[in-house]
Amino acid sequence: QLQLVESGGGLVQPGGSLRLSCAASGFTLDYYAIGWFRQAPGKEREGVSCISSSGRRTNYEDSVKGRFTISRDNAKNTVYLQMNSLKPEDTAVYYCNTKSGRITYWGQGTQVTVSS
Repeated sequence: QLQLVESGGGLVQPGGSLRLSCAASGFTLDYYAIGWFRQAPGKEREGVSCISSSGRRTNYEDSVKGRFTISRDNAKNTVYLQMNSLKPEDTAVYYCNTKSGRITYWGQGTQVTVSS
Protein backbone atom coordinates (compact mmCIF):
# COMPACT_ATOMS: atom_id res chain seq x y z
CA GLN A 1 0.00 0.00 0.00
CA LEU A 2 1.36 3.38 -1.00
CA GLN A 3 1.92 5.63 2.01
CA LEU A 4 3.54 8.98 2.68
CA VAL A 5 4.67 9.99 6.16
CA GLU A 6 5.73 13.53 7.02
CA SER A 7 7.97 14.42 9.94
CA GLY A 8 10.18 17.21 11.18
CA GLY A 9 7.61 19.78 12.21
CA GLY A 10 7.67 21.63 15.48
CA LEU A 11 7.76 24.97 17.23
CA VAL A 12 10.39 27.43 16.05
CA GLN A 13 11.05 31.12 16.60
CA PRO A 14 10.76 33.61 13.74
CA GLY A 15 13.90 33.49 11.66
CA GLY A 16 14.55 29.88 12.56
CA SER A 17 14.77 26.79 10.40
CA LEU A 18 13.18 23.38 10.11
CA ARG A 19 13.63 20.49 7.71
CA LEU A 20 10.57 18.48 6.88
CA SER A 21 10.79 14.94 5.56
CA CYS A 22 8.32 13.02 3.45
CA ALA A 23 9.11 9.31 3.56
CA ALA A 24 7.47 6.91 1.15
CA SER A 25 6.56 3.31 1.83
CA GLY A 26 4.95 0.69 -0.33
CA PHE A 27 6.38 2.15 -3.50
CA THR A 28 9.60 3.47 -4.99
CA LEU A 29 9.73 7.23 -4.97
CA ASP A 30 12.03 7.43 -8.00
CA TYR A 31 9.22 7.63 -10.54
CA TYR A 32 7.01 10.18 -8.84
CA ALA A 33 6.86 13.94 -8.62
CA ILE A 34 6.22 15.06 -5.03
CA GLY A 35 4.48 18.17 -3.80
CA TRP A 36 4.47 19.97 -0.47
CA PHE A 37 1.28 21.73 0.61
CA ARG A 38 0.24 23.54 3.75
CA GLN A 39 -2.99 24.46 5.45
CA ALA A 40 -3.25 27.19 8.04
CA PRO A 41 -6.21 27.40 10.42
CA GLY A 42 -9.27 28.75 8.66
CA LYS A 43 -7.56 28.74 5.27
CA GLU A 44 -7.58 26.49 2.24
CA ARG A 45 -4.75 24.11 1.56
CA GLU A 46 -2.16 25.70 -0.71
CA GLY A 47 0.76 24.44 -2.72
CA VAL A 48 4.19 25.32 -1.38
CA SER A 49 6.69 23.51 -3.59
CA CYS A 50 7.07 20.54 -5.87
CA ILE A 51 9.88 18.49 -7.34
CA SER A 52 10.02 16.32 -10.43
CA SER A 53 10.79 12.62 -10.26
CA SER A 54 14.37 13.27 -11.39
CA GLY A 55 14.81 16.19 -9.05
CA ARG A 56 15.92 18.41 -11.90
CA ARG A 57 12.81 20.59 -11.86
CA THR A 58 11.45 22.40 -8.83
CA ASN A 59 8.81 25.03 -8.24
CA TYR A 60 8.00 27.29 -5.32
CA GLU A 61 5.09 29.41 -4.23
CA ASP A 62 6.09 33.07 -4.35
CA SER A 63 6.00 33.66 -0.60
CA VAL A 64 8.59 30.93 0.09
CA LYS A 65 10.99 31.55 -2.80
CA GLY A 66 14.50 32.10 -1.52
CA ARG A 67 13.63 30.68 1.90
CA PHE A 68 12.50 27.10 1.22
CA THR A 69 14.36 24.42 -0.69
CA ILE A 70 12.89 21.13 -1.85
CA SER A 71 15.12 18.16 -2.52
CA ARG A 72 14.94 14.41 -2.77
CA ASP A 73 17.06 11.42 -1.91
CA ASN A 74 15.69 8.55 -3.91
CA ALA A 75 18.09 6.12 -2.24
CA LYS A 76 16.34 6.93 1.04
CA ASN A 77 12.91 7.11 -0.60
CA THR A 78 12.48 10.55 0.95
CA VAL A 79 11.75 14.11 -0.12
CA TYR A 80 12.79 17.05 2.03
CA LEU A 81 11.65 20.62 2.51
CA GLN A 82 14.31 22.81 4.07
CA MET A 83 12.63 25.89 5.51
CA ASN A 84 14.79 28.84 6.52
CA SER A 85 13.98 32.35 7.72
CA LEU A 86 10.62 31.13 8.96
CA LYS A 87 7.86 33.65 9.54
CA PRO A 88 4.73 33.46 11.68
CA GLU A 89 2.68 33.29 8.51
CA ASP A 90 4.39 29.98 7.67
CA THR A 91 2.50 28.41 10.57
CA ALA A 92 0.42 25.56 9.18
CA VAL A 93 0.09 21.83 8.87
CA TYR A 94 2.40 20.71 6.08
CA TYR A 95 1.50 17.79 3.83
CA CYS A 96 3.29 15.99 1.05
CA ASN A 97 1.49 14.33 -1.82
CA THR A 98 1.91 12.42 -5.01
CA LYS A 99 -0.28 11.04 -7.75
CA SER A 100 -0.43 7.54 -9.14
CA GLY A 101 -2.75 7.35 -12.08
CA ARG A 102 -6.00 8.99 -11.01
CA ILE A 103 -5.31 8.65 -7.31
CA THR A 104 -3.76 11.38 -5.18
CA TYR A 105 -2.03 10.25 -2.02
CA TRP A 106 -1.55 12.46 1.02
CA GLY A 107 0.43 12.04 4.18
CA GLN A 108 -1.06 12.76 7.60
CA GLY A 109 0.68 16.11 7.90
CA THR A 110 3.16 17.65 10.31
CA GLN A 111 2.51 20.81 12.31
CA VAL A 112 4.84 23.77 11.91
CA THR A 113 4.39 26.63 14.35
CA VAL A 114 6.47 29.80 14.06
CA SER A 115 6.12 31.91 17.15
CA SER A 116 8.19 33.80 19.69
